[in-house]
Amino acid sequence: MSLKKILEECKIVSRKFDIPNAHTLEVALKHGAYNCLEKLFSTSQQDIIQEIKDSGLRGKGGGGGATGPRWANVHKHNPDKRPSYMVINADESEPGTFKDREIMQKDPHLLLEGIIVASYAIAAKKAYIYIRGEYAAFARRLNEAIAESYAKGILGEQIKDPYSGKIYDWSLDITVHRGAGAYICGEKTALLESLEGKRGQPRLKPKDKSEPEWFFGYPAMVNNVETVSTAPFIVKNGAGAYRAFGTEKSPGTLLVGMSGHINNGGIWEAPYGLSMIEFIEEIGGGIPQNRKLKAVIPGGSSCHVLTADEARQCHLDYESPWQFGSSLGTAGMIIMDETVNMMEAMKNLLEFYRHESCGQCTPCREGTGWTDRTMAKILKGQGTSQDVQIMQRASEAMNGKTICLFGPSVSAVIDSYTGKFADEFQSYIKKQKQNQEILDIAPPVF
Repeated sequence: MSLKKILEECKIVSRKFDIPNAHTLEVALKHGAYNCLEKLFSTSQQDIIQEIKDSGLRGKGGGGGATGPRWANVHKHNPDKRPSYMVINADESEPGTFKDREIMQKDPHLLLEGIIVASYAIAAKKAYIYIRGEYAAFARRLNEAIAESYAKGILGEQIKDPYSGKIYDWSLDITVHRGAGAYICGEKTALLESLEGKRGQPRLKPKDKSEPEWFFGYPAMVNNVETVSTAPFIVKNGAGAYRAFGTEKSPGTLLVGMSGHINNGGIWEAPYGLSMIEFIEEIGGGIPQNRKLKAVIPGGSSCHVLTADEARQCHLDYESPWQFGSSLGTAGMIIMDETVNMMEAMKNLLEFYRHESCGQCTPCREGTGWTDRTMAKILKGQGTSQDVQIMQRASEAMNGKTICLFGPSVSAVIDSYTGKFADEFQSYIKKQKQNQEILDIAPPVF
């Protein structure tokens, strides 16, 4: 079966993407929006969580952790005695990642339906969508969808089934909160700090991994947009229907993005486990002007870059990239052809990370600035092999020595670029040194 045929048969969150005006409640209802509510509210919260566990649903915001156990951790904290909160991470700020906005723009009611499912499962009656500040148009679309749902009775004091008219004894309010454009607020604890009105900086992590996150002292669940949007399908069709796609360890589907040097960039929903190079060539249409593939960032800029040879062996699941020291991340692939100067590509990313470091941890605050300045020195033709070694030592100082994964993400960029493309770095430095020596001995021109 061709890849295009496979993609046509696995649409879970993207099913309504191509339907005109599917963002409106009227059209969404004609195509099955909110049709899982009857089954949802006739099932216990524990059984819904178990269904999510059985499905193997993994977080699609980059980490890939199991979703069901995290919902269970929130639910067990006395849901009848104190409130809990559902928080949606829509702060899509990772370079190369643009999948969540597709859901918010084209099918916002699917996200709202997913929030109802998740909120019921963890016993939350208040939910927040924390959206990237620059996503003003998508925030408006979400607010329009929320207003439609309140008017129809789907949200509010009691949830009303839009098909049968049945009233369910469950209330839910959803609020959209726009961030201020800080990349670090995509980290869930920094997001919660920002949502509480504080400076967006990550929190220290508890030793007990079963502890939930906390919002104003109450248990909270933070989930990515795509993760939550997958839940209605699982509730409606069962864990087995979701596991029919993907692999044993990476079941289901995900939205895969391609940008950069690719003929047909965009977003597609695909089952986990497909060949990365086949996806690039058949779905993406290959590299423009018949140029050769040089490198692929598999899932947003914070993933270790893959060489062309590694990309040919890699698959779109969580396990495959690990053998090359990388990760699937958000599956937002950035394609680079043979014309790319890997030092310039690395400098571009280091500038970004230097600007976005929250400054809380010294290794990250100083390390991002130091490595960015060092890379600028190399590109000016003033660098030496020792400068590359200095950046690698700075990377070691950042990796695992900060509160959140921002510092290790910068280390991933430094280590993978200077390691996998070491010959290119050394050749560039040597060539620049030779050019400078020629200039130094050249006679003056009058």
